[in-house]
Amino acid sequence: MVSIYRRLYSRFGPQGWWPAKTPFEVIIGAILTQNTSWLNVEKAIRNLRKSRLLTPSRLYGLTTGYLGSLIKPAGYYNVKAGRLKEFLGFLFKNYGGSLRRMSGIDTAALRSQLLSVKGIGPETADSILLYALDRPVFVVDAYTRRVLLRHRLIEEGATYDEIQGIFLKNLKPGLRLFNEYHALLVRLGKEFCLKSKPRCKSCPLGAIL
Repeated sequence: MVSIYRRLYSRFGPQGWWPAKTPFEVIIGAILTQNTSWLNVEKAIRNLRKSRLLTPSRLYGLTTGYLGSLIKPAGYYNVKAGRLKEFLGFLFKNYGGSLRRMSGIDTAALRSQLLSVKGIGPETADSILLYALDRPVFVVDAYTRRVLLRHRLIEEGATYDEIQGIFLKNLKPGLRLFNEYHALLVRLGKEFCLKSKPRCKSCPLGAIL
């Protein structure tokens, strides 16, 4: 797995991911990016930023309907508004709306708590932990699964935990490493390992796998 990272880093360089101004914005983006492109998420976040609503207390005070109208570009806006409200309810109920207080919780315990929030699955929870709270947790997404499957590093029915376990067993845990590795796999998936018509012949990994 180290050789894969080195090849991708050599090809693409540092990715500077996740693009956000605050940890709270990262969390909002992680929830909104479900089933849509980042371009659409950026439009929704821009709406919230223009309205000066990108704080836990301000979003918590909105109705679900109004919040949905602001995040409409992200798609499934009523569902996602509900998910944002679920997270905010969790944040205020357990930590008084303070990300600082939430960040003081042990990683495993906090991950379990996040997974108990309706609408937050493993990928979203791990994205929050890695990119918003600086925890060395490896994020597995559709791009990661596709790359590993096509290079025969996993089986078709591999679970999220099984795929994550491959990285955890073969890499020394590190915030920067996990951050860059995930972002590089996303870059590879977007430019080469496409869902249809993949560019296998020019894939940066072709020579080492």
